[in-house]
Amino acid sequence: MPRRAHEDQGLFPCEAEVARRLSQDPAAWKAKAIILERDGLPKIDPLFGGRFWPGVVAFLNRRYGLSRVEASALDGQENLDAF
Repeated sequence: MPRRAHEDQGLFPCEAEVARRLSQDPAAWKAKAIILERDGLPKIDPLFGGRFWPGVVAFLNRRYGLSRVEASALDGQENLDAF
């Protein structure tokens, strides 16, 4: 399935679009993203194939002191039969 145009990638943009939105060179962004993931940058969601954009914004807001709300990472597959 081909990726949508950059301006229409919604909540899970490709890495090139994330780099563009953050004014980063795509090659440099790849290395920076690995480091930032250690600090809480949302990882690429395997189901949707991109980073959850509102989570990226929330991460950057926290990083630069614009928010005190901590977003939690996905903790695995839901198991509703456990209830």
